[in-house]
Amino acid sequence: MKCLEERKNMKSRRKPKFERYGWRKKKKLSKSWRRPRGADNKMRLHIAAKGAMVKVGYRRKKAERGLHPLGVREVLVFNTNDLASLAKAGSVGARRGGTVECAARIASGVGRRKREQIEEEATALGIKMLNPKVAT
Repeated sequence: MKCLEERKNMKSRRKPKFERYGWRKKKKLSKSWRRPRGADNKMRLHIAAKGAMVKVGYRRKKAERGLHPLGVREVLVFNTNDLASLAKAGSVGARRGGTVECAARIASGVGRRKREQIEEEATALGIKMLNPKVAT
């Protein structure tokens, strides 16, 4: 329940999209953030209408960092042994401010057969899967 409350708080404190200054004017510029360095640059001068600058104040609380949008911590799984160790550990993240549930994400290099084994084991252990393969 605590994770869900934290998740609701995270959604209410949305940070602005930090986009590169002038990306709308020139096609060759990407949206990805670059710090404005020009002497007369309006964004560097913190003119509000020109967009928000990246600052340390936008950082999330320590307990919220690295969480999946569901409010769980992601663990990358390569085989069923990883699932067993995950089930044994239970909730992790006690040193980060409380216990947080974990959810497994199957690695991209895992094949079909092993993926099916991992999914069966996860359902048996009651572990949430973040990227289950939908049977067609």
